Amino acid sequence: MKILKYIFWIFYRIWFYILVALPIILFFPILIISILKEAWYPLFFKIARIWARIILIGMGFKTKIEREQTPEPNKSYMFIANHTSMADIMFMLVAVKNPFVFVGKAELAKIPLFGFFYKRTCILVDRSSERSRKAVFLRAQRRLKQGVSICIFPEGMVPEEHILLTEFKDGAFRLAINHQIPIVPITFLDNKKRFSYTFFSGSPGKMRAKIHKFLPTEGLTTKDTKTINAKSREVILNHLSSNGVV
Repeated sequence: MKILKYIFWIFYRIWFYILVALPIILFFPILIISILKEAWYPLFFKIARIWARIILIGMGFKTKIEREQTPEPNKSYMFIANHTSMADIMFMLVAVKNPFVFVGKAELAKIPLFGFFYKRTCILVDRSSERSRKAVFLRAQRRLKQGVSICIFPEGMVPEEHILLTEFKDGAFRLAINHQIPIVPITFLDNKKRFSYTFFSGSPGKMRAKIHKFLPTEGLTTKDTKTINAKSREVILNHLSSNGVV
């Protein structure tokens, strides 16, 4: 029985990468067109949402999204969430309709095919470089001025699986305060169980997310960064704990 499980997990992982690559190949011409100009990013975002939904459905994930508040169209937000799974990017794209740009690790740009579009549409950061971290703010400011939202996983890394939620970095909250945009905490409840970074793990099943009430930043200054950081983390941590996530 154990051998069968390992065989399943091997093919399940392979199937995931097939699902990631196949839609990109099929949509390649229109994807190329959609990234030629930053102004055309909303088109790319719509295609990305279709890509994400194909992957989640293909993996057998039944998604359920609870919303305490719904983002308004044509308004910018700072979306944040806990980070535990390779499927977090896809679920975020499905859960949020407002076009947003990911701020993510530069290393992901090395992934064949996926990385080609990732580095041309996301804001990449090399966390070991102070210069890179500063450049993130400049690029994010430009995208916010264009009316696009920003999405950051504020843990800054995927924590070890026995850790429920690590401390949040300040970058997302400082940026939200600087631009006086609402912070939208989102909790992924089942992503770690469904498809974690551990190779021999995962299975089809339910995948739940909750979009919490927005945290306003109007009137806040950079002195309030730590406070809004802690408040945001508490919202997500409390929801994870109350649902028995470990």
